[in-house]
Amino acid sequence: MPGPFMHNILFGIDVLLAQEPPWKSKRIALVTNHAATTQQFIPSRLALKQQGFNIVKLFSPEHGLDTTGADGHAMDNGIDPQTTLPVTSLYGDKLAPSPSDLADIDLVLFDIPDIGSRFYTYLWTLSYVLEACATCSIPFIITDRPNPLSGNLTLAEGPLLDEAHCSSFIGRWSIPVRHSCTLGELARYFNRSRGINCQLEVIPCVDWHRNLYYTDWSHSFVPLSPAIPAFESALLYPGLCFLEATNCSEGRGTAVPFRVAGAPWLLANDTARLFNTLVPALSGHVYARPIVFTPVEGKYAGKPCNGVMLHVADPSSFLPVATGWLLVKIIKTLHPANFQWSPYPTHVNPTGTKHLDLLSGISDTEMLFETALPDFIDVIKQQVTLSDWSMRIQPYLMYT
Repeated sequence: MPGPFMHNILFGIDVLLAQEPPWKSKRIALVTNHAATTQQFIPSRLALKQQGFNIVKLFSPEHGLDTTGADGHAMDNGIDPQTTLPVTSLYGDKLAPSPSDLADIDLVLFDIPDIGSRFYTYLWTLSYVLEACATCSIPFIITDRPNPLSGNLTLAEGPLLDEAHCSSFIGRWSIPVRHSCTLGELARYFNRSRGINCQLEVIPCVDWHRNLYYTDWSHSFVPLSPAIPAFESALLYPGLCFLEATNCSEGRGTAVPFRVAGAPWLLANDTARLFNTLVPALSGHVYARPIVFTPVEGKYAGKPCNGVMLHVADPSSFLPVATGWLLVKIIKTLHPANFQWSPYPTHVNPTGTKHLDLLSGISDTEMLFETALPDFIDVIKQQVTLSDWSMRIQPYLMYT
């Protein structure tokens, strides 16, 4: 339970477990993973079964039900050892439940934590399930969860995704990189704005407010996937994920993924010094510290990397996307003979091409990084600043 001076928030799953809904005995399919727990850290699927909810099958997203599958690797169907329920992977031979998957189901329940970033794929699994439920005329119920990066819409960051050129499984539809919403809010937005017209219900959290971060309601972070083991990784992820499209390590295969950037050839002291000089013009209270690290997997596995670790002293003023773009530009500028843009192969993008554009959501992103460093601060501000996102999403917001 939250300690002294912490906010005592109830997740949607906690709210549901305190109820006796009329559909409790109906045939329920649960979309979930092992990161979805109650406030007492009981896996949601176990808690629902123990309360007598008639869960008959599970669907799991990228990284699998146990959340340990490697990034971008296809996951197989299986059996959940904790509940003995069959598990259908939605990151294997299909991304959406098929009509046959739903033929013996009365309703679908969704409980998966999110990270608040457009290219984290749990959101897009939700979008496919939303469409599948609409097609099969099956009710879809989401037990909502807080956004760990807060719901402060003044901190939302673009670019907005260009659907005509950059739609993919790491960004299907036009939302910002850092969206500052919950999955329940985005489901409501998509259901109406895209004309999906699913029979959708969102069970809201209790006592979560938009200015709260994960650390405001829990001392202990539940890892969401292998590379998001801690809150600071989640906080930096919307910016440092852009390193995936480069030949720099983003820290996969270390204890601090998405908190470090490095390569054997990187000038750590120069990179940290220039970053600390320039970043105050973009984001508050973040500092780079030179380090050496050796990844055990991924880029430069087994090779010592010179790099920097970022430290966010005040999340409430931190802009991860702007920060990430600045760091990539600094590394590119200081290492013209070494830095390269790189493909990033995954199950949903086997060649790994256009990865930078798929992350940014806009075409020809590499050309933006050709801007001279003194002018690049203005480029970043133009790209991450949002004009009407808060107005577009306003009718679908559930929290103040």
